[in-house]
Amino acid sequence: MQLSRPGFGCESVGIHVPELPEVEVTRRELLPKLLGRRIAEVSTTRKSYFFITPPARLRRELLGRTPTQLTRFGKYLLLELDDGARLLLHLGMTGQLFFSGDPSVRLLQALRGVTLAPERQETGFTPDAHTHLVLSFADAGQSLYFRDVRKFGKVELLAPQQSSPRLDKLGIDALLAKGSDLYAASRGRSVATKTLLLDQSVLAGVGNIYADEALFIAGVSPVRRANRLKPEACDAIVAATQRVMLRSIETGGSSISDYVRPDGERGSYQDERQVYSRTGQACVRCGSVIKRRVLGQRSTHYCPKCQAR
Repeated sequence: MQLSRPGFGCESVGIHVPELPEVEVTRRELLPKLLGRRIAEVSTTRKSYFFITPPARLRRELLGRTPTQLTRFGKYLLLELDDGARLLLHLGMTGQLFFSGDPSVRLLQALRGVTLAPERQETGFTPDAHTHLVLSFADAGQSLYFRDVRKFGKVELLAPQQSSPRLDKLGIDALLAKGSDLYAASRGRSVATKTLLLDQSVLAGVGNIYADEALFIAGVSPVRRANRLKPEACDAIVAATQRVMLRSIETGGSSISDYVRPDGERGSYQDERQVYSRTGQACVRCGSVIKRRVLGQRSTHYCPKCQAR
């Protein structure tokens, strides 16, 4: 699936995998509707690579549990339960977490991939073959749906004190990092700075959009070899990464392709991008033409004049 948006040139934008800001927005919107509600029913689709933990075990062990907290690490959500277990949730490429009963036209259209006729816009969403996990609660209020068309999302139930290889391999959460963390990781690494920034074992949660935007703000070339970065450049990169991510969280994330906030509203950070997907357009700072090249199979957008160091 591809789309282009006015104001960002004719270059097509591929599917946007939810990054740290989109996952954090999801966490904040789900949190108040989850905590303290006892799970009375668990519905799943059949066994597939979506489920790290077999569906039968989820249906058995989640029943009767009460969520006590919803946290985030990088691009992962962790639903903490009253018995000390944790439910790991990863949105993958097209995963969507939302509650039943929300009649948002935008949400329904995004879920179904079609434009709904007016008479169908207020009927609500009925779980379909792509709704792989449904948690219903004892208070008979809104149920939680996890829907994923492509099944690249993941669900794993972690026993109390159990670690997950998916979490163990991650570096420090990008919002908690310091420039010294990036500098230490860059020593002895000859990869491009953009490639290092996307390495989840270095900074967890950074994805393509925010890496491009952060490097532009920091004034660092994405192709610069990581081992040539100086401490002050690493400080600037980390500060810029956190700046763009916090701003994205504030604006509801980047709504590109399948991403829609749980409440059905569209994020608006994509309207503020300065380099990402602006190939051939004038740089907002110096007027130079924004360039695009592929690094590590990822499209990279930058200003050759502003990002000369």
